[in-house]
Amino acid sequence: MATISHEPVSLPALADLDGVRLRRWPDMANGDVGEKIILTRFNDRTVSIDGTFSGATVNIQGSNDDVNWYSMYDVFGNAIAATTGKLITLTEVPLYIRPSVSAGAGASITVVVCGVGRG
Repeated sequence: MATISHEPVSLPALADLDGVRLRRWPDMANGDVGEKIILTRFNDRTVSIDGTFSGATVNIQGSNDDVNWYSMYDVFGNAIAATTGKLITLTEVPLYIRPSVSAGAGASITVVVCGVGRG
């Protein structure tokens, strides 16, 4: 199991993108956990999950103490547990967010979180 560091994602030079933050955890595999990120100042948050799953499941987890981690849920009350590519709105606002991968020999998954703040 490895802790995968998050990295910034360059924003395209298009429209007004002030207040947007993108962070990516690349090449996650079975047993990997993403380094935590704080997005509490952003009103709107989405996560995209893509790559080669090979039977892997990606869970999006939240914590308020950086010790106890819990599954986060989508707007329908389902735990966010992706086995294929997805784009999901995050409605819960824990202090910390991270992805976690289980199963999937040969998986190579990239998770990107987008936070958009409003002035």
